[in-house]
Amino acid sequence: MVRLAEQAAPSAADDPVRRLAARLKRKYGSRVTGELVAPGSPGRFEPLPDELHPALRQALHSRGVDQLYSHQSRAWGQVRAGVDSVMVTPTASGKTLCYNLPVLQAVLEGGGKALYLFPTKALSQDQVAELTELNQAGELGIRAYTFDGDTPGDARKAVRTHGDIVVSNPDMLHQAVLPHHTKWAQFFENLRFVVIDEMHIYRGVFGAHMANLMRRLDRICRFYGARPVFVLCSATIANPEDLAARLVGRPVTAISESGAPVGERHLLLWNPPVINPDLGIRASARSQTTRIARTAIRAGLKTILFAQSRLMVEVLTKYLKDVFDADPRKPARVTAYRGGYLPVERRAAEKALRAGRVDCVVSTSALELGVDIGALDVCVLNGYPGSIAATWQRLGRAGRRQRAALGVLVASSQPLDQYIIRNPEFFLGASPEHARIDPDQLLILLDHVRCAAFELPFQRGERFGGENLEELLAYLEEQGVVHREADAWHWMADSYPAHSVSLRSVAEGNFVVIDATNGGKQIIAEVDYTSAAETIYEGAIYMRQANPYQVERLDWVGRKAYVRQTRADYYTDAIDYTRLRILENFESAPVVASSTSRGEVHVVRRIPGYKKIRYYSHENIGYGNINLPDQEMHTTSVWWELAPGVLEARFTSRQQALDGFLGAAYAMHHVAALRVMADPGDLGRSVGDGDGRWFATVGSDGRGRILGPEGSPRDPASEARFRPAVFLYDNYPGGIGFSAPLYEQRDAVVGGARDLVARCDCAHGCPACVGPILASDEVRGYSPKSVTATVLDTMLSHAVTHAS
Repeated sequence: MVRLAEQAAPSAADDPVRRLAARLKRKYGSRVTGELVAPGSPGRFEPLPDELHPALRQALHSRGVDQLYSHQSRAWGQVRAGVDSVMVTPTASGKTLCYNLPVLQAVLEGGGKALYLFPTKALSQDQVAELTELNQAGELGIRAYTFDGDTPGDARKAVRTHGDIVVSNPDMLHQAVLPHHTKWAQFFENLRFVVIDEMHIYRGVFGAHMANLMRRLDRICRFYGARPVFVLCSATIANPEDLAARLVGRPVTAISESGAPVGERHLLLWNPPVINPDLGIRASARSQTTRIARTAIRAGLKTILFAQSRLMVEVLTKYLKDVFDADPRKPARVTAYRGGYLPVERRAAEKALRAGRVDCVVSTSALELGVDIGALDVCVLNGYPGSIAATWQRLGRAGRRQRAALGVLVASSQPLDQYIIRNPEFFLGASPEHARIDPDQLLILLDHVRCAAFELPFQRGERFGGENLEELLAYLEEQGVVHREADAWHWMADSYPAHSVSLRSVAEGNFVVIDATNGGKQIIAEVDYTSAAETIYEGAIYMRQANPYQVERLDWVGRKAYVRQTRADYYTDAIDYTRLRILENFESAPVVASSTSRGEVHVVRRIPGYKKIRYYSHENIGYGNINLPDQEMHTTSVWWELAPGVLEARFTSRQQALDGFLGAAYAMHHVAALRVMADPGDLGRSVGDGDGRWFATVGSDGRGRILGPEGSPRDPASEARFRPAVFLYDNYPGGIGFSAPLYEQRDAVVGGARDLVARCDCAHGCPACVGPILASDEVRGYSPKSVTATVLDTMLSHAVTHAS
């Protein structure tokens, strides 16, 4: 076991968190592969600024704040001096005061207005509650309002004209503020501060959209003669100044040394035990997570569990409620928290957590952000979140009030999890990742040029991003949406461009889930468009606070799913597959036995059916069909294929080659995500022929099979053209910039996958290296692990040839 500690761990006798950590290590020591003990540290303080407004000083004093942490004091000086700044300090280090103090001071001095942007409504509500408490404590008279989709129409005018601090989100700024900026003229003329919290969220597609949104905001501000100071806050990432500068288009100065006191922290890396040595199958992360949570709750420790999907949140919640909430007459001790719940439910859950009435909350990344949920002792991660930064952000939710805290990262069988858990020194000693965005990704940039042209005419010589603006405007002129007059381009279409551009790559509006039990019509949840096809299809079990509902009817056009309460003893999991067709080859690197290419592809994703999985035993007890529209997109991809004749020389059958390619794609997908520091969900993978004639998938027997365009099975031996390729593609329309670095690192991706497979302890292949293999080599006549290694070795054969 790898153990990193800055000092010897304190005795377990005097603290329940230490006792729990010691008990878990004593009882399950073989499952703990790494440990980190970080001692607590005292705070570093500075006096309140002399020039602080008396009313603001009184408000702080009444809330027990008589001095500032050192980073808060530095932030006060920088922001007051007009320096664009980014705060990068740990969770619960008081970042909110870093921007609230200078903003409130400026408002009290009669010096302008502020715009606060948060990625979620929950964070906005939290911020307004914080401002209201300060307002009341010091009788400041400052008007702070939320402006989001829940703001009533009759209140919006008051927000625009009277708000000193407007708290909103990027989506509202994009669709409801900037396109109607003339109604906000008074606000923009006096705008002095723009605060962007949870900056690390703005990565990938969302980050590219956000950077273009800030370009549009900057145009509007300049039109009204304002130059606001930007203040950004972030969890720990490797490149805060670079990301902040790319988001706001200006140099930004970072404050990264925290003066806040920190409680002692224990971290355990936990690998479930092997239960089938032949197949390398481990106990599920789910079973280990609930075991640790039960132990913590029974020890009287407030606990949070993070799961990777909404479905897993509901399954874990059910398992814990079966233990702790079996008596419906008693208050619930366990609650779930995730996107899709109605706002009133989420607010009630947050209130119960702050009040300490709940012993355990199970959440997706929705609670990864800084919503105030009170004091927690234990944080358990059901699977690696995909990045070191996200892992520490989640673990930071425990011990928020200078208390000792325990975090446990429970690995799943995913290759990325197993790599981290088998190499704990990589995780424990590594720095957080870089956050990457590509604001000039052409489709995203063009969308925002449309929106910006609607808001204000473009003038000759104006810049918007790194591409040639006049060429983009000329294209829009050809499309008939802008008109050039002298040196200006004016919007001329009847359409309202912001409505057709989603910042979060959601193609359509949300679906509502309607409970029709006993003839009722109560809306109980919302589901976003991209998740609908795999969660609320007819026959699906939709879970809410671990209560199962069966979907009886899905109105795809009307965006409604009608459900009824059920007592089903199973949950459902959608089956999906993807086929690709190459549209254009940008570049290729042919070598001795294989070639790697990068280009544009057409992707079709189909969800033809679902599995019924029994609780606890997790056995598959049946299937159902799904009849929903295909989801299609154009994107960019990298693909690897073997040279003609090589397949026949290296494999005795096409079935061997197919299993090898599927195993290689599985390993390469996870290695690639690590190489470009992307979430695995940001990359898609597929095995097929590249012409869309057939694609490969893993059958229920654990063996590869090929299907035609309509999903009909085919025999690999009878295919006239059998040229399988591994595709790794950007999982967003138009791409987001991962294919280029993957192409440049093509050998490292294949080599990393080869090492992952070679170093795995399994005999024939397992979910930790080549995928969900369900048959040993005695059944197949060959080892899936061996044929996967053959495919990867062949892709790497040019490196050996060149070296020799």
